[in-house]
Amino acid sequence: QVQLVESGGGLVQPGGSLRLSCAASGINFSIYTMGWYRQAPGKQRELVAEMPSGSIPNYADSVKSRFTISRDNAKKTVYLQMNSLKPEDTAVYYCKADRMQWGLKYDYWGQGTQVTVSP
Repeated sequence: QVQLVESGGGLVQPGGSLRLSCAASGINFSIYTMGWYRQAPGKQRELVAEMPSGSIPNYADSVKSRFTISRDNAKKTVYLQMNSLKPEDTAVYYCKADRMQWGLKYDYWGQGTQVTVSP
């Protein structure tokens, strides 16, 4: 059974920092692309950052230079360090694991963790 469990969300003031974690189980973590997505109220879910296995990360323009994605394959965990947070970063943040094999896509989502940026 595949599980992705996010943690680290919460309430933070503008300009503050948070670090999200996503612990995976039930998958061969090292071969998956790991990503963070977010969904604000009334908006579509959007990519925040993703990190393919053994490759460089990709970031949404809105978070470049503020957010950093990293992964620890030994711990089967992906992280999202968020600095200089803005109110517009408020959203539910989701972890995703995905890979392609033989033309088939395999993807899994976590349950999400709320991040609220407010004075």
